[in-house]
Amino acid sequence: MIRTFAHDDMEAVLDIWLRASVRAHDFVPPDFWQGQLEAMRTQYLPAADVHVFEYAATVAGFSALVEDRLAALFVAPERQGQGIGTALLRHAQQRRSSLELSVYASNAPSIAFYQSHGFSIVGHTVDATTGQDEYTMRWMHPEASRQATPAAAPFDSTR
Repeated sequence: MIRTFAHDDMEAVLDIWLRASVRAHDFVPPDFWQGQLEAMRTQYLPAADVHVFEYAATVAGFSALVEDRLAALFVAPERQGQGIGTALLRHAQQRRSSLELSVYASNAPSIAFYQSHGFSIVGHTVDATTGQDEYTMRWMHPEASRQATPAAAPFDSTR
């Protein structure tokens, strides 16, 4: 079941974020993630629209949206591969007409996951805090992308 984040979920969400971050980003020292924990608690999560996936009365994953940005999507490592990430992502896609996110270029499984759900790589930068290459990925709802496609222009011999 996906539901809105409640303050009582904070410790479970932070635990999932830390364990999943260390596991998915083995190219970044684990102490970096530990050092970000307080900012997650006091800055990032309070500023986001957070939803949790509850499994057997326990938080098993969460997503965080900041406007049209998927700021976080994490699943407890022991629950990965069970469709929880897909459910959270689809829930986010139902709430927005487009989404953008950043993902480390070295995180091939996450890149493949997002691509399998319609995201495309649209940019490349270097994360200033870790020095790691990262991609910007974007998804647009099929209806929104049809509306954004301009009508065919009349023949123009200058093209």
